[in-house]
Amino acid sequence: MNLIDDLWIPVVREDRKQYKIAPYQIVETDNPVIEISAPRPDFQGALYQFLIGLLQTVYAPEDQEKWLERWQQTPPVDELKEAFSKVSEAFELTNPDGAAFMQDLDLNGAESKNISGLLIEAPGGKTLKDNLDHFVKGGQVNKICESCAATALFSLQINAPSGGVGHRVSLRGGGPLTTLLKMSNHTGLWQNLWLNVMSKEEVDGTTSFDNSIFPWLAETRYSQKGEQTHPADVNELQMYWSMPRRIRLNFDEDEHSICDLCGSETSVSVCSYATKNYGTNYDGPWVHNLTPYKFDPKKEKIPLSIKGQQGGLGYRHWLTLVWQDDDNGDRSARVVRSFNEEKSSDLDNEQMGLWCFGFDMDNMKARCWYEHQLPLLKIPKQQREPFIAFVCELLRVAKEAVKELRSHIKMAWFSRPKDAKGDMTLIDQSFWEATEQVFYQQLHNLSDISELRHFPPQVAKEWFYLVRGTSMMVFDEWVLESCAEDLNMKRITAARRSLEKKLNNGKIFKNLKEKIKEREIV
Repeated sequence: MNLIDDLWIPVVREDRKQYKIAPYQIVETDNPVIEISAPRPDFQGALYQFLIGLLQTVYAPEDQEKWLERWQQTPPVDELKEAFSKVSEAFELTNPDGAAFMQDLDLNGAESKNISGLLIEAPGGKTLKDNLDHFVKGGQVNKICESCAATALFSLQINAPSGGVGHRVSLRGGGPLTTLLKMSNHTGLWQNLWLNVMSKEEVDGTTSFDNSIFPWLAETRYSQKGEQTHPADVNELQMYWSMPRRIRLNFDEDEHSICDLCGSETSVSVCSYATKNYGTNYDGPWVHNLTPYKFDPKKEKIPLSIKGQQGGLGYRHWLTLVWQDDDNGDRSARVVRSFNEEKSSDLDNEQMGLWCFGFDMDNMKARCWYEHQLPLLKIPKQQREPFIAFVCELLRVAKEAVKELRSHIKMAWFSRPKDAKGDMTLIDQSFWEATEQVFYQQLHNLSDISELRHFPPQVAKEWFYLVRGTSMMVFDEWVLESCAEDLNMKRITAARRSLEKKLNNGKIFKNLKEKIKEREIV
């Protein structure tokens, strides 16, 4: 199968029926493609990144003007097909005697593994041996089609977690968070992909499609002695096609095979793959265009990609993922910053959001898959600095309230709260969910103000009373319905009184109250 020329990407067209298409068909106007229709959510994200990477590599616009032209007028199929054909030879999935997509050229003495090992959440060999595969069972995936094999291989390479000695993590680290701009009104797949493509002025283009971009076209940059691959060592575009794992798929011909992932009938199936350690070891100041990063303000440490986290995503991450959070040194993905700075003024933000997704990894173990949609707002350039500062303050107050809430619930539950261990994520979630709608309303209130010279007292007032009231409500719900050790009303009353005092007189809360007092008395 060739991933440029053949039909393999599962999609839904305007007639709401499912099809498989070649990449260049994303711009067809007769029964246009509306959405990718992958059998798994991580495959959905991977296929988006595959197509975005392809567009960025061979079809990036020269400048912002050309970007807008292609946004307003979908390019013809023949033009896109011709552009993609430039790299067709690099996208052979099945090529026993030569280079194959995302696969190692030489794997002599490699270990053979069941094809399920390509799936990030699949239980490892020791887990299966010890019979510990309680929640994600082994033996469920033994044979998959070429389409699913290509997607699984690509997804593993761009998201690879730690995999044992010498089995390298992805260029973005293990289990990175991906953030993609996406239309909310289902206008079509082309628009959703094109939103995440940047111009050649922003990302260096190339006319030489060799192993500096597609590493599988040459021998692997081995890392037996810890050798590293830095951004300066290869083309910048390799970030879309990074290959840390040494893998070679094994194909079987069988006219009546059924894929264990998508359920489709296939004449060529993949049951196993060969693998070996010490592949490309990506290190140094890599910054992937589709991922947010934490930057060291002193510039002494390399940027760290923001990962999926326990408890999932929500409005507490909004500033980090959409703009920047100066409290933490977090910055949104480069493609999101490009949208905010270069494209936002020409487009209707009301129809757009940020699709955020990724695995929450505990070393080699996938704990959960998370995805979330965050709203975007159009903020004039002269308003951005105060807007970000004010949103940062709203979040600072909310995070401090969650911290105090968690601490005081433990005080109510336990006689020795500092010694109490356990996961308090559900308590945090109760607060975040209860305040989410009002937070986004406050964002709109801030964005509607023509001149943001001072923190608006009405916004401060509404947020202060919401945070305080919600904290007390969540405390009552969790404490009064609890069956924790040694529960007694004296301890509950003392903890509740202490929480109320902190929410009124703590430094961060007092600062917010001062914003209210600028025009009125609390």
